[in-house]
Amino acid sequence: MEYIKTSSPKSGVVLIELNRPEKRNALNNATLQEIADCLQQLEADSAVKTVVITGNPQCFAAGADLNELSKLDVVSIQQDLRPQLWKRIDEFSKPLIMAINGYAFGAGFELALHGDIVLAGENAQFALPEIGLGMLPGAGGTQRLARLVGQQLTMRWAMTGEMISAQTALQHGITSQVCPVGLTVQYAAELAEKIAKQAPLAIRVIKQSLKSIHEVTLSQGLKLERQHFVWLAATQDRQEGINAFLEKRKPEFRGV
Repeated sequence: MEYIKTSSPKSGVVLIELNRPEKRNALNNATLQEIADCLQQLEADSAVKTVVITGNPQCFAAGADLNELSKLDVVSIQQDLRPQLWKRIDEFSKPLIMAINGYAFGAGFELALHGDIVLAGENAQFALPEIGLGMLPGAGGTQRLARLVGQQLTMRWAMTGEMISAQTALQHGITSQVCPVGLTVQYAAELAEKIAKQAPLAIRVIKQSLKSIHEVTLSQGLKLERQHFVWLAATQDRQEGINAFLEKRKPEFRGV
């Protein structure tokens, strides 16, 4: 059973569609495994510059698969591969864009939080409903969300399971854009294509630099940023970018 579908809507862009509509794209281990394996393959493909993950117009992903989860006891949860699968998704080094329509609940919200950039349809609704099951978000929901919106809102949303509208998500930086539902994936693909045309090595270190902000102090982050700046000075793409600007032409980046 294939729980994801892939396509290439734009040059340098791969679209991953969650494909479990009968379960509202509930994220079981098999689905996360397919996502992680797919990203690993795309990591090694130099033709792929940017990846978009989406669901369907009604639902991104409505949470974890509770049928699977209900069968796990303390020992099996401790030994579960799920944390390693999430880690593999998090370690993808290329830009990862999430195109969210409909429900993004629980693990679906947590998958969205793994995106570097999130676009949301007007019908998007985010929530951490685990509290209603006597649980807490277990794939970074409290940690990632608090780093985006702060402790107060995360406390409220995690302790109540309240739904977060697309506009509220935009207001608090969970998403960067709210789109007409029928255009969410198109806008995400167009953004991905725009990023795919940029210098790949610079894009990679921009992602690394920004992902480090919650792990290091400001002084350490500034040092890392400067190291990346100096390193890029040795790349041919940097020289090509400068030459193209001075010659009033479009640069032709090659990732070297």
